[in-house]
Amino acid sequence: MPILGHEPDLFPETLLEEGLPAVSDVSWYAMYTLSRREKDLMRRLKAQNIAYYGPMAPTRKRSPAGRVRVSYLPLFTGYVFVCGTPVDRYNAVATGCISKCLDVLDPDELREDLKQIRLLIEKGGDVRPEPKPMVGRPARVISGPMMGAEGTVSQVLSRHRLTVLVTFMQQGASVTVDEADLEFLD
Repeated sequence: MPILGHEPDLFPETLLEEGLPAVSDVSWYAMYTLSRREKDLMRRLKAQNIAYYGPMAPTRKRSPAGRVRVSYLPLFTGYVFVCGTPVDRYNAVATGCISKCLDVLDPDELREDLKQIRLLIEKGGDVRPEPKPMVGRPARVISGPMMGAEGTVSQVLSRHRLTVLVTFMQQGASVTVDEADLEFLD
């Protein structure tokens, strides 16, 4: 079976740039999917014009024949973030891909955290999921392609990794950074 190409993990493209629409009943939901159904859910949401973000990170592996293959795997296994009305929430749950739907209490904080995760995926190199909050020093990237990203910097095997946390889930993503590009905040 061939590996599928990269599919959109954000719909619409401007979802993270703008705040919530002026409509009062629009909010964010964290949809916890059934096992390995994140991409299926995103395809169904896009077909219904429901706004979502399911961060996907590229993973390179070598096949038994020696070819390097790139596949896109969910950064937060099982989670897709949906922005919409209660009707959109109902339609998302009705897809049959969802195990649990969680209401997001602070949508602005979630949107800012997801913007930083998106920046790491687009501009960073080796993005890895971090299932637990990392211990380290708070820092901000002041130069380079990830300028503006804030998180916790820890040293792993003589390399510095910047971890950006999604506060709602207490999970994050990390990427290798150059210490010269950092400004420590403590």
